[in-house]
This record gives sequence, C-alpha cells and structure tokens, in this order.
Amino acid sequence: MVYELNEISNDVKSLFGGWEETLIYSCLQQVMGKVFVTDVHRPKSAFAYVGCFGFLVGIPDKELLMNIPAGFSILTPSSKEWEELIEKCYPEAKKITRYAIKKDTVFDRKHLEDIVKKLPTEYEIHLLDNQIYDMCVVEPQFSDFVSAFDSKEEFLSKGRGVVILKNGKIVSGASSYTRYQEGIEIEVDTLPEERRKHLAMVACAQLILNCLDEGLYPSWDAQNMNSVKLAEKLGYEFWHEYTAYEVNR
Repeated sequence: MVYELNEISNDVKSLFGGWEETLIYSCLQQVMGKVFVTDVHRPKSAFAYVGCFGFLVGIPDKELLMNIPAGFSILTPSSKEWEELIEKCYPEAKKITRYAIKKDTVFDRKHLEDIVKKLPTEYEIHLLDNQIYDMCVVEPQFSDFVSAFDSKEEFLSKGRGVVILKNGKIVSGASSYTRYQEGIEIEVDTLPEERRKHLAMVACAQLILNCLDEGLYPSWDAQNMNSVKLAEKLGYEFWHEYTAYEVNR
C-alpha cells in the first residue's frame, strides 16, 4: 500500500540526502507538494511530487511507481535501476534530457537592472498580484505560473512573480513554479508571437531582483538549451545534464 506522509521523518530525508533540487526541498520542508512511501516505519524508497514533477529515490519499488498521480508527470529517477523500472512499467514514457543549473549563483544586480531598463515603451511590467493571478488561470500559456499552488490564497502568500503586459494582455512573465523555505523555482514563458524580443529576460531579471530584495534564492532548472542560454545571460552557470521521463497516466 502507498502512503502519503503527514510528517517527514529523518529516514525519508536521508533517502533524498545530497539531491540538490528545490522541488524536493518544497516537499521535504512541507511548504508544498507531497511525499509517498510504501513503508511508513522503515522506508526504503520514496516518491516526492509537486506540480507535475516527481522524484524517485531508494530501492526501486513497483507499487510506488504504479501509484503516481493521474495525468501528465515528469519523473526523475535517482538511479539506473529506477530508470529501468520506469521503462518497464510505462513503456510509452518519453525519455528526455533536462539541464541542471548551479544553485549558488552570485548575481550582478547592476547587470539585472540594466536588463530591466531595456523593456520597450509599449510594454508594462507588473507584479503577479490578485488581478494578474485571475488572468493567468484562464490563459493556457501562463497557467503554470500559478498551477502548482492549491489556491489563489496560497500563491499570493507563498508565490512570487512578474508579468509583462501589452495593451492590458499578458505576453510574457516569470513566476515561482514552486516555493521552498529559502527561495523559489522559476517558471518563465512568452507568447510565441512575442518571442525574440528579450521579454522573458526582462521578466526574469526583475523577478530575480525582487527575490534578492527579500533574501530568497531564485533557483533555475532548464527544460532545453534555450533555457540554459537564457539562464547564463542572467548570471547562472550550467551544472549537468540529467535524465527524466514524461509520463501520461
């Protein structure tokens, strides 16, 4: 049987020990997300899940893997054995490569401020507040800015974000996909017709500055090399590639 943990024991934390991933921190710190095990008292494996991202550690456990939440998930295995079990249990899963970014970036504030100043005059930058939240929810392109949070109230309390408006419409932005105690995990997107105008870079620069003002760390994990290049322009450094699986259950 699979159990969702109400309290995170040291045994469970030790299973994830050394995995530098802020989405895991969100779950272990119980800021948001969930952790599942098949043995509450002596867990030998665990599954942390937040948003649509899942992380599998310990001894590969088929029962745990077969009980991931319904819908679309991106699963990250901690070992080759977990990879093999994912491929066996979900033969239709798509194996992908993602790109980890270093977590100890020291940002150049002036560089970020100079980026923000380059926003063309026809655009307006705005905090992701109560009104903007409602706009994100109904806009498929930007729903992930807030979708990992259980409610508007939770996002407005824990989340952070900025959007770029053109004629009152969201065309780009950057937000906290998730929150952990020490910071956020950045989500960024731009409407296809507004890309290649540096709007995403401006939004990210402003969000990073806002985080620095609050003493929060703005963590970055890249889906593709374009995301890596954007991160590097903001001051981040590439760390390493890793394997993940896209699964529809």
